[in-house]
Amino acid sequence: MSETQTAGGMKVTPPFAYGEIVPLLKQHRVAVEDGIVAPALRNVQAVPISMSEMGRAARDYPIAFSGTPDGKRFGVIALLGLRQGENRLVDDAGRWREGWYVPAYIRRYPFCMASVTDNGQQRDERVVCVERGALAEGDGGRALEDESGKPQAWWEERLKLTQEFEADLLRTARMCDTLSKFGLLVPFSAQAVSKSGDTMNITGLFRGDEGRLDKLRADDLRMLIRTGTLGRLYAQMFSLDNLGRLLDLG
Repeated sequence: MSETQTAGGMKVTPPFAYGEIVPLLKQHRVAVEDGIVAPALRNVQAVPISMSEMGRAARDYPIAFSGTPDGKRFGVIALLGLRQGENRLVDDAGRWREGWYVPAYIRRYPFCMASVTDNGQQRDERVVCVERGALAEGDGGRALEDESGKPQAWWEERLKLTQEFEADLLRTARMCDTLSKFGLLVPFSAQAVSKSGDTMNITGLFRGDEGRLDKLRADDLRMLIRTGTLGRLYAQMFSLDNLGRLLDLG
C-alpha cells in the first residue's frame, strides 16, 4: 500500500484496491457513473464490510474475519469470488449481479476517508479523499456543487455513505477486538461444493466459534447480546453456507 504526499507535505494512505488518492476539493469534478462498478474493483476477491452490513450481506455472501499477520487485529470481509483476482458479481459491462446486495465499499468508490500522516505522526482525524484517476478535466464528470455553491444531491448522498461507512468501520474494529479478546475467532478451512459437484478449498481466514461461546461468563454473553455482537457473529457463521452458492455463479 503506497502513500500519497500532498502539496502541504502531508501523506494520505489509500484503502484496499485504491490507487493514488488525493484530498477532495470542492472544485473537483469526478467521473462517476451510477450502477457501474469501477474497474479497480471488478477483480477483487473480497471487500471489507461493516458491522451494520453483516446481517444483510450474510444473506448473499460468505462472510469471514481476516486477520493481520501478527494475529492482533481483525476485520470483516465478504467473499465475492473463490480465487484470487476473481469477482463473480460483476459482469463484463461493470454492472453488479441483479438481486445481490452491493457492499458499501463498492458503492462509495471512488471516495474514501483516509488517515493522514504529518511529519511522521498519524493524525486522529481523517479526510475525505478521491481516487486521482477518477478526477475529470474541464467540464467532464460531475460537479460536487451547483452554481450557487450548494452541494449536489448525488454528492450529498455519496458523502453521507462515505462518512457513515467510515464511522461504522470503527465500530466494526471494536467488535472484532472484543471477539478476539474473548477468543471467539478461530482459523478455519472450508470446501465449497457447487450443484454440479465442483469443489473449491478456502483457507487463511477466521470464523466465529460457537463452542467457545458456551464457555463465556453470563455477563460477557449479555454484553455481546446488548451490543449486537452476538447476532452478527451468528450471521457470519451461518453465512458460510453461501460458499456453494458463490461457486454456482457462472
